[in-house]
Formats: sequence, structure tokens, C-alpha cells
Amino acid sequence: MDRHELTDRVKRRLRRAPPPLDESAFAAHAAVAELARHGPAPLTPPAHDGTSGPLEVAIVIPWFPRGGGGHATIFNLVRGLEARGHRCSIWMDDPTGRHADLPDDGAVGRALRREFGDVAAPIRRGFDAWRGAEVVLATSWPTAYRVQLLERCGARAYLVQDHEPEFHATSAEAIWAAATYRAGFHCIAASRWLAALLRDEYGASVSHFDLGIDHGRYSAGPGRSERALRVLFYARPSTPRRAVPLGLFALAELHRRRPGVELELFGSRAEVPTPFPSRQLGLLSADELAAAYRGATTGMVLSLTNPSLVPQEMLACGLPCVDVDRPSTRSEWGPSDAVELAAFDPAAIADALERLLDQRELWERRSAAGVAWAAGRTWPRAAAQVEAGLRAAFPARR
Repeated sequence: MDRHELTDRVKRRLRRAPPPLDESAFAAHAAVAELARHGPAPLTPPAHDGTSGPLEVAIVIPWFPRGGGGHATIFNLVRGLEARGHRCSIWMDDPTGRHADLPDDGAVGRALRREFGDVAAPIRRGFDAWRGAEVVLATSWPTAYRVQLLERCGARAYLVQDHEPEFHATSAEAIWAAATYRAGFHCIAASRWLAALLRDEYGASVSHFDLGIDHGRYSAGPGRSERALRVLFYARPSTPRRAVPLGLFALAELHRRRPGVELELFGSRAEVPTPFPSRQLGLLSADELAAAYRGATTGMVLSLTNPSLVPQEMLACGLPCVDVDRPSTRSEWGPSDAVELAAFDPAAIADALERLLDQRELWERRSAAGVAWAAGRTWPRAAAQVEAGLRAAFPARR
């Protein structure tokens, strides 16, 4: 624990309990109501047309959970943009006070850097220090409302990592989320499938980027004969689009057929109840994840919307994996021969897992195809694609 982290902890204890969360709609969605009253702030004439040279990019992020893949992606992209010469700043929008125990910019910045890695960008809590930017980037549907209210911006863009209306039941939140894709942003989508959805369903101005992989950490592991007979399941119940109940039914069927196969679950701080013997790994560090991927025979990650980072990091480690056959996964994995796609059915998923456990030739083919597919996915490449999207936001304003 470094000196700053210790100081932050002592300050939190001296302040006693932080103020309670205010998760009312009036707090959580205040920007929605403010935008409805006043409309978006006018864009200011940019100093240049954005086609060349370094950009001043302000990235607006929501509150952050531990191990959040969306925030990890944002920080990887910020590092990539900074390496390309752009001046970035990060602004955390926390209207409900989830991080009330982090009272100032310094504490927020240290917490974010500990969790997601270092960046040169200054990190701000709230917008008291806001002075404008050449281009401002929203990163979630609530921040898309806040971004439209910010003044002195030359252009607005929107980093879209998933189809967020599907995060909600039929509700005001789902409709508000969908409305952000029609709000005039240039959207930078985290897959070709998602870009096509935003363009075809919402008429959005859109480009795409491909999620990167840290190849220094996630690299090919041993061959099939050196791996344990083990299935590694990304089980994160707090993210319903990862279809954890479906995966548990599939593993229960696999255990009925093959009781000797080890079953490991990861991705959740709390233990996930299972009707079969399992080892619960919880939240793992990046290095622990890489070691787990290199030690298992088969991975399983189920994606009902945009695929996550997890399966591609498995592929980089030579771990073949099973995903559910959906338009989004078919678009991402279908042409690659790297992933075993299964119907939305527990028995079909168990069949797919068994094939990878039993058929050495299939395992070797999927493993080699996965390593080859992953080789082209890097964070510098992703940052270059996002840079192109940021530049596209300038003509989009016209």
C-alpha cells in the first residue's frame, strides 16, 4: 500500500461513514431533466477541422466498479491516444455519490489509476474545473446527457461499448438510453455488429473499433496434453447479458455426463450458488486471469449482446472457448473458426464443451485459430481506430 492510498483510507475513517447514496431518479438522471429544459449547449467553432494534428479530448466517465471491463477499455484507449500525441483529460460524473468516500480529484485519480492503470491525463471529480475541449467523448448513456450540457466544446463523440437499452427492462431508462443514439453524436462502436445496429436502427453517424488485447500479459500457453481437464466459466451475475443462469444449467448437464471434469467460475466478488461441485475463483487480477486461461482446457463466456473482452483474452492464451450463437457473436467469431458457437440451450452448450474436451484435433484447430485471430487485436490499433472516430466527429457536427 503506497502513502497516498494509506492517507485516503485514514481520511475516509476520520470522516466516519460517507453520505448515503441518493439513487433516486432525481439524482441519477438529473442531466436528462436538465437537457429537456434547456436543450444541448451550442457547439463552439473549433480551432481546426480535426483532420490532422493533436486533439484535445475530454473523456466523461461514469462511476467505476472494481474490475469493470468498460473502464479498463477506456483507460487502455486513453493510453493509446496519449501515445499518438493527443491531450486527454478524464472527468468522472457521479451524480448519486457512489464515490462519496473519494472526496477530491486526487483521491479519485489515485483510485482509478490503481484499478485501471496509469495515464498522463488529469482526472477530475465533477465539472467544477471544466473549461471546454476540442472534442468531448461520452462513454455511457447517462454521460451522453451530461456531455450535451457541457459548454465550449468543438465536437461531441460517443464511445459505445454495448447496446445499453438492453441493460434495462422496458422502462424510462431504456427509452432514455436509446434516445442517446439519435442525439447527433458521432458514435464509435466497439464492434462491427454494434456499429451496424446503431446505423440501421437509429440512423447514427458511426464508425467502429476492435477491442485490443494486452499481448504482454495474455499469450499462448501450453498445448492440450499439458492442461487440466477443466472448464473455466465467466460467471458474473451482476451483468445479466452474460447469461449466467444458462451457463449454470449447461455446466450442471456437463457434470451429470462427465463428473470428473473440473468446473471453475470467476468474475464475481460474491460466490455463485451452483448445483454441482465448483471452485469459485472470484475477482482475479489480470495476471491471475492469464494463468487461469493457460491452465484450463475450455473457456465459456456467454454474450447476449456485444462480446466482452474476456473471450478474446482467452483466445490469446490458446484457450478455445464456447459462446452462445447470436447475431453479435456470429459477426465477431463466425468467420474466425476460433470459437465454438452453440445454440441457446443448456444441452447444446454442454455438447459444445464436450467436443472441445474430447476432440483433440478440434481443440488444436480452435486453439491455433484463436491465437491467430487475437494477434491482430492490439490496443494501439484500437486507439488509432478511435482517433479516426474522434476526427469524424468534426464533420458530423455540420
